[in-house]
Amino acid sequence: MLGLHFFMPAHLTPLVEVVCGQASHLECAQNLHAFMRQCGMVPVLVKKDLPGFLANRLQHALAREAFALIDAGVATPEDVDAAVRFGFGFRFLAAGPVLQRDHAGLEVHCAAGATMYPSLAANTVPSQCLAQKVAEGKFGMKTGEGFFKWTPETIAQERQRYQNTLLAGLDLLKSELPPVGDAVEQ
Repeated sequence: MLGLHFFMPAHLTPLVEVVCGQASHLECAQNLHAFMRQCGMVPVLVKKDLPGFLANRLQHALAREAFALIDAGVATPEDVDAAVRFGFGFRFLAAGPVLQRDHAGLEVHCAAGATMYPSLAANTVPSQCLAQKVAEGKFGMKTGEGFFKWTPETIAQERQRYQNTLLAGLDLLKSELPPVGDAVEQ
C-alpha cells in the first residue's frame, strides 16, 4: 500500500507526495515516484506515514507560529501574509529552506535558530484566533467570512488572482519541472 497526496489546486500545484506505509516496499514507492515524474509532477518520497506527511507538516509548523504571533498581538493577519508572501516565501520560488541555508551560510542560520527556537510557539492545540473563528462559524470564503470578509465578487476576484499568481509561478519554474512523459533513469 502506498499513498499519493496531491495539493490543491491539484491541476496547478506540481508537488505530489508518495507516502510509504509500514509494510510498503521501497521499490514500489520508487516506481510510483518515477511514474509521477513522467506525468510532469514533482514527487517527493515520504518514507514514513505520519500525520500530515511532509509538506503539510511544514506548512502547519509555519501556520502555528503565524497564528501564535497574531494571538500575541505581534502582527495582523495581513502583515503575517505579507511577511510570508513578499519575504521568505518569495525566495522559496528559488530555493527551499535547506538550499536557502547553504546560500546564506549555515552558521548564520544556526546562530539565529539558537536565538529564536526557545521562543517559538510550541502549542499542542490550534491557536485562539483560529479556534475562535471556527467556533463562530467563520470558515473563510465558504461562509463569507474568516479572517477576511468575502462576497461572491471578492471571492471570484481572489480566486482569479490566486490562479494567475500560481500560473506565473509555474512559468518561472518551468525549466525546473520535469517534462510530461520523460523517462526517468533509475
